[in-house]
Formats: sequence, structure tokens, C-alpha cells
Amino acid sequence: MEKLQQLFNQHTGSVADTCYQLTPAGSPRRYYRLVAGDSSLIGAVGTSPRENRAFAAIARQMRGQGLPAPEIYAVSDDGMRYLQEDLGDTSLFGLLMEAQKRGGYDEAVIALLRSVVRLLPDVQWRTAEGFDFSVCYPSPELNRRGIQWDLHYFKYCFLKATGMEFEEERLEDDFDHLATVLLKDSDQVFMYRDFQSRNVMIRDGQPWFIDFQGGRRGPVEYDLVSFLWQARARFSPALRRELIGEYLRSASRYRPFDEEDFNRRLQYFVLFRTLQVLGTYGYRGYFEHKAHFVQSIPMAIDNLRSLLAENEFADMPYLTALLREMTALPLFVPYKEETGLTVRVTSFSYKKGIPDDLSGNGGGFVFDCRAIHNPGRYDEYKQLTGRDEPVIAFLDKEEPMQEFLAHVYGIVDYSVEKYLSRGFTHLMVSFGCTGGQHRSVYSAEHLAAHLRDKYGVKVVLEHREQNKLKIES
Repeated sequence: MEKLQQLFNQHTGSVADTCYQLTPAGSPRRYYRLVAGDSSLIGAVGTSPRENRAFAAIARQMRGQGLPAPEIYAVSDDGMRYLQEDLGDTSLFGLLMEAQKRGGYDEAVIALLRSVVRLLPDVQWRTAEGFDFSVCYPSPELNRRGIQWDLHYFKYCFLKATGMEFEEERLEDDFDHLATVLLKDSDQVFMYRDFQSRNVMIRDGQPWFIDFQGGRRGPVEYDLVSFLWQARARFSPALRRELIGEYLRSASRYRPFDEEDFNRRLQYFVLFRTLQVLGTYGYRGYFEHKAHFVQSIPMAIDNLRSLLAENEFADMPYLTALLREMTALPLFVPYKEETGLTVRVTSFSYKKGIPDDLSGNGGGFVFDCRAIHNPGRYDEYKQLTGRDEPVIAFLDKEEPMQEFLAHVYGIVDYSVEKYLSRGFTHLMVSFGCTGGQHRSVYSAEHLAAHLRDKYGVKVVLEHREQNKLKIES
């Protein structure tokens, strides 16, 4: 913070009266607003000098081409900090979320969307004119290795986290084929890489672009898909088709397009981008425990489910079958399809963080089991869980555990009865212990059985650290 303020002072000749951190998003970069009198700038503190310098170089190239990108005023000598133009606080994403709360996108919002996709070809072709892509970070272009990195991100951070069994050789064969399709006959223009509504600011009614530090040379389809298939934007198929048409009319100023061929090829990019996004959501949500990424997973799964319903992808049969199986997992059943009350009961390890609430309601009860005598301290129980008979017998005899559960039942029963009477649809109850293996699993199992027997409600029971999930009605 102090070094950022020094950079501000060197550039403006003034001391910042106000300096505060902006709400963090998904990246490790931190952003601050620094204000001195009428002067307001955005300061960024990154983790990679190369990435920061790439952003500054791309921004200057875009400004030089007359494109709406923030001006870069100063970069620190070590490359870790920079100052950029303050574009305000209104993002296109925020406007989309407000419109969804009002019931849908009105003509003013759709007009903004049209203007963004009409500008995209200019960003792609004009930024590429004479630009030295060697400054891009971490790679100057989208190549086979980069595609494989993203697909492995999906495999290791999302697919494996579901607990599904799969044949890695067959999956890798289809990954190789997908990479070949994506790179075949592609335009080599500037690829923004994270072109989505969070990175579009609206100032004086016009779109401005930010957060393109991952940009590189690549195919035109990638950015259009990133924008139109952003999970939380929830664009209808009809609106997507309209915006694709707007894009093609604008892009035809740079080269002719066969619309049918373009749309056919586009579906492979939709598949790739969706897998890439799920990998990010898995890592940021499941491993870094950032709630808004977890809350976006059902919407991304909906996108994937719709894509697979409309496309056979017969040239990648194993991947397609695996994804269809994945989207049918009970874990990803859309909440909107459920009726009545569903209670989600989860066991977890405090070492790995408290579980996120996938319903988007912000969470529920969290009970700490660590005061109970731990069977995991004894060799004969270390490899077992709270679902195994020896551990169950051990904890059945622990009077504090029975007293603990009696209190839990009383608290949760009250909420279940109120939720049922008021027509609420979701309640979350989590039990944590040191390893998420013995006491928390035992408690979750017993509460699930209690609620099923007493109220007959639907119970989704998950033992997070064992990747076990079952639904009881």
C-alpha cells in the first residue's frame, strides 16, 4: 500500500487523501482507488511483473488504436505496481445482475450487449496490428500446450473432485483431438482471453475494457464464446444467436465469414471454454473456498448440459459420454427442479474450510464436533470413518456425543418445522471436525437419518473429504 501511494505521489505530485481496496474478484491482484482532490486513479498490485508489464503494453497498444481501454499512467520500477485510469464502478456484469432481478434484459441492456460484440472485432484485429506478442504472459499465443493446460485444469480441479471414475488414456485422446480442431484454420488476431461482462466497464453509457493481462494471439471464436456463454449472464439461445449475427456483421469488415461454418466451429469453442471455466470454478471454489465461484457451477453445468443436448461431438465419443454422465450427477441437479424442502447435510474437515452453500442462500448451521472424544487418535480406527461399525460403536458409547446430537436435533428441528410451514426449499447443516473422517461423519449420518425418519424431507448427505454423496427421500 505504501509503495503504491509513493507511485501515486510521484505521478501526480500530490498525496492521496483517500486510498481503499476495491472488492477483490477471482485473481490474486489487488486493486485500490487513490484520490487526491479531483484526481482519482486505480492502483494495481500484482504478483507477477511480467503479467503487469503485459497488461500495460496491451493497454497502450489498444489506446494507440483508439480503443476504449484505460490509460496507463505509471508502472513501478520493479513492475509489481501500476496506476491506471479510473473508469468508475459500473460494470456490465452489475447491470446484467440488476436486470435479472427485475425479471429479464430490457432493450437498454440488450443495446449495450450489441455495442460490446460490435466492438469486439476492432479489439481483436486492431490490437494485433503491429503488436509485439512476445510481451504477452504467460504465452504469446494460444497453442496446443496452452489448450492442454486448460483441459488438465478441468480434469484435476473439477472432474476428479466429483469422485467420478474415468479412463485417462481415452480422455486424453479426445483432449488431443479437441486441441487439433481448435487450432485448425484459426485466425491469428488478438485474443483477450477473459472477455466477459465483469471486465467491461460502462462509462457515460459506453463500454470500456479492463483485465486483459492474459491476452495473446489466438482464434476469433474464443472471445465471442467467453462473452456469450458466461455462466451467470444466462443469455437465452435467441439472444446469443442475435449477438453472434451482430458480431459477424461487424467482423466482416476484416474478412468474409461463412456463417454456417462459423457456427459449427463455434460449438467446439463453447465446449472448450465451458471445461476451462469449470476448472477455474473448481479450483477457486472447491480449493480456495470462494463462494461466488461455487455458486456459478450449476449455471456452467446448465450451459454444458444444453450444449451436449444440441451437439453429438461424434468425433470425441468418450469425452462426450463422460460429460453427459457428469452433468447427470445428483450433485448437479438444478435447484430450480426441486420441490419441497431439501436439507443438505455435510461433513467436513476444518483444515480444508467450511463448505459453501450451492443453493446461493449464504449457508446455514455449522456445528463443531472437535470437543468430542476423537476415535481417530487410536490406531484401530485411523483407517475407518464414522460410517464404519467399530467407529459407530465407539461414538454410541460417548455420552458427550449423544448430548451434542440431542442439542443439534432440537436446534435443527425448529428450523425444519418453520421452513416447512413457510414453504422454504433449502436448509444447509454442516458438521466439522479435525479430519472430516470420524466425528463429523457420524454426526452427519445421524442427523440425516433423524430428519428422514421424523419429517420425511429430502436429504442430500455429503461426506466431503471422502467424496461421498447420497440423496435420501
